[in-house]
Amino acid sequence: MLNRRTLLTQTTCFAVMGLALGKAAAASLTGIEKASMRGSINATELGVQPGTFDDQSKAFAKLLRDANGRDMPVFLPPGTYVVSNLSLPGRVRLSGVPGATRIVYGGDGHLFMAEHADHIELSGLVFDGANRSMGDYAQGLLDLRRVAHLVVDNCQITGSGKNGLALEHATGRIERSDISGAADAGIYSVEAAGLAISGNTVSDCANGGILVHRWQAAEDSTMVTGNRVERIGARSGGTGQNGNGINAFRAGNVVISGNVVSDCAFSAIRANSSSNLQISGNTCSRSGETAVYSEFSFEGAVISNNIVDGAANGISIVNFNEGGRMGICSGNIVRNLSTSGPYTADPPGFGVGIAVEADTVASNNVIENAPLYGMSIGWGPYLRNVVATGNIIRKAGTGIVVSVVEGAGTAVISDNVIDGASNGAVVGQRWAEPVTSDLTQTSSSGYAHLTVERNRVS
Repeated sequence: MLNRRTLLTQTTCFAVMGLALGKAAAASLTGIEKASMRGSINATELGVQPGTFDDQSKAFAKLLRDANGRDMPVFLPPGTYVVSNLSLPGRVRLSGVPGATRIVYGGDGHLFMAEHADHIELSGLVFDGANRSMGDYAQGLLDLRRVAHLVVDNCQITGSGKNGLALEHATGRIERSDISGAADAGIYSVEAAGLAISGNTVSDCANGGILVHRWQAAEDSTMVTGNRVERIGARSGGTGQNGNGINAFRAGNVVISGNVVSDCAFSAIRANSSSNLQISGNTCSRSGETAVYSEFSFEGAVISNNIVDGAANGISIVNFNEGGRMGICSGNIVRNLSTSGPYTADPPGFGVGIAVEADTVASNNVIENAPLYGMSIGWGPYLRNVVATGNIIRKAGTGIVVSVVEGAGTAVISDNVIDGASNGAVVGQRWAEPVTSDLTQTSSSGYAHLTVERNRVS
């Protein structure tokens, strides 16, 4: 007869027997087999130990090879791991405890390097370069080349002797990470294909913040969104090659939006020879030179709804002499500019709110405290098809200057409000020299290429 007490006794016995068998089976499993049950490899079970301060490069390399062979992720428990000269296999998924799992560069070459990888995913890790020198061949503390799918998420990259994160031919995303103290740039990407750089903090780097470059002008399509970039120097000097918070060079179809960029030695955002460019919704504070720049041989730049507070120049969409043309500059606030910059400026000097030259509309901007010019339209003969309308300019040296040099093209200056321009509201110039009276005070500009009408001056 099976009663309740007998049933409970038998159930308990079976449970104890099952637990004992489970423990015995688990004891017979290897580290990798245990990890298979959890879905990831625990690095300590394969001989990689945190906090020893001994170089663990060989054990770490073997761990990554084993994980690659089984196509499995690796988990690094909290602690410090000293490694050097690791070449990543084709498939790496390495994670740790954010802020607590530290991979420290031991010197004599590089930290992590990859070439022709299928999938590299790094998350929750601290990469510390310890400010140690790196081999000439290495481009960054993490040097990742030709990566088909890359994810760097919630990591810290600090103290690199070169770039913090150097990418070449990479596709994927860099997000929610903190990159600081690089001896060159925080993030350097060249020849990307649809890369996303979002939600990161890049700070205290010696020559650049986030760089999106190509060897030859071509479509790049990188999106740089929602990052905080601050305190970027120009230790290697120059007149704009270094010292930029976000820099696009020869990279087409790039979107730079929603970033907060401050205290850069040169530009908060600088694009050189980058076509089909969008720079929108950024906040740029205390730039040493021109805050937002689209220059040289570009075609197509939309610079809209940005805030510039503090710079030598505000926004420049220029270099028609090099083929730079076709832009929209709209809805920006530009204020508190200075006549001093990081070098001695060529004429006309610093202190210009917005400068445009060719096939460009500058509309609905607000410019305040521009000591030289509120707006500059054209430079010598390099002026074509510019419309400046609906802008508000307050407290400027000259409200708007426009080129009247022979060969200058069409410009329409209308329906602007200009308040407190000490040297005239709209003035024609030959290069940097004023040659007309205030054109808002005459019935005709006297120049066939100029239309100046319906501006309100006070």
